[in-house]
Amino acid sequence: MAELAELEDPKTREVNEKHGDDHGVNLSKLRALAKRLKTQQELASRLWETDDTAARLLAILICRPKAFERDELDVMLREARTPKVHDWLVNYVVKKNPHSEELRRAWSADPDPVVASAGWALTTERVAKKPEGLDLTGLLDAIEAEMKDAPDRLQWALNHCLAQIGIEHAEYRTRAVDIGERLEVLKDYPTSPGCTSPFAPVWITEMVRRQHDK
Repeated sequence: MAELAELEDPKTREVNEKHGDDHGVNLSKLRALAKRLKTQQELASRLWETDDTAARLLAILICRPKAFERDELDVMLREARTPKVHDWLVNYVVKKNPHSEELRRAWSADPDPVVASAGWALTTERVAKKPEGLDLTGLLDAIEAEMKDAPDRLQWALNHCLAQIGIEHAEYRTRAVDIGERLEVLKDYPTSPGCTSPFAPVWITEMVRRQHDK
């Protein structure tokens, strides 16, 4: 904890707080610290219990993703107060855990939109890597019904899933683009030069073009 405190930088914190992340540790330095510590499950658990954002990010980097029980991960996700901790927990831990599919189903239907966004992030991963058994028509129906009025985190996750379906599955592409065009979610999102807009019709079209160019 003392070492993390030494890595704290006020300017980094200022930038992070604009995104809802209350820590000031440069992530490259955090990763270097994690590399030095290597995998330590017990230390990871103790760091998580501090409720400190930088400590929790470090915990995620040094834990053993497959060591967590289903209920443990459910509690941890609900405790993850900041966007970065939430995202890293889902991407670096839950996706590698044997209970990920069970949690995907449970979280997708959760009344808490932040928890539901984790379920949809896991669904997006399956759309891309393991779509067998997924009801893609049903997913598009749900996205069409919920995305327009969903809170920010959930809306972003639904939009990502919509784009992924359109990119990966040609037979659903026209419908995915049509949903995006009608709902206009993230249509005016500010996009830096050289970056692809998160507006689903633009995102789908650009990624499909790149696949063809390969």
